[in-house]
Amino acid sequence: MDFWFATSGTWINVSTILIGTICGLLLQDRLATRIQRVMTQAIALVCIFVSLNMAGSLSRVKAGSLDGTILALLAMILGGILGEWWQLEKRLEDIGDWLKQKFKGTGKFTDGFVAASLLFCIGPIAIIGSLNNGLTGDNTLLVLKAVMDGMISIPFTTSFGVGVGFSALSILAYQGGISLLAGAIAQVLPDPTNAPQVLLISGIGGLLLLGLGLNLLEVTKINLAAFLPALFLSPIFYAIAIWFS
Repeated sequence: MDFWFATSGTWINVSTILIGTICGLLLQDRLATRIQRVMTQAIALVCIFVSLNMAGSLSRVKAGSLDGTILALLAMILGGILGEWWQLEKRLEDIGDWLKQKFKGTGKFTDGFVAASLLFCIGPIAIIGSLNNGLTGDNTLLVLKAVMDGMISIPFTTSFGVGVGFSALSILAYQGGISLLAGAIAQVLPDPTNAPQVLLISGIGGLLLLGLGLNLLEVTKINLAAFLPALFLSPIFYAIAIWFS
């Protein structure tokens, strides 16, 4: 499949994030702090709502006698340990700081880059939409996601600054990579929408999105980047559980 055809949804998503960032920068001096805070809180509450629906997909997974929730717990514990060992949070911050120096970013550049990257990359639409785009060229789901991400980029940019726009690089690498690998994935997952591996990844993504919502509300401070390896460990744990069942 043609490269541009297979990744069309990702390029649209990148464009809407950049447009949203530009709008946010133009409105930055025109929005009162209390208005920015309310918009961020609204996004946080929607994140929590969406995350609960996503996390519910764990209950649809069974690997022998093991429930999807147990597999997710094991993946998150081991993934969290690996993430802390590899210092993923610090590495993401270092990337943001490097970009900040390189492009003379100001304000909460790193916070915007990390928070927006996590928000835009984690979720079932990013995964399944990228698979659909890569397999059949259907970018419907990613266009829907692009509209949402573009709208979210506006208040995010007013709060965090231009770092939000650089999260488009994360989208390009993450979604573009999945789309390009979709042909190979199809050999293993002929029905990605209902595949237990995808449901596990989506469920864990929902838990991380819940953590992001709580962080945005300043309820707590969860080291979300440390848990990113769990997304990749969960399908491995599922395969092991099936093997021994």
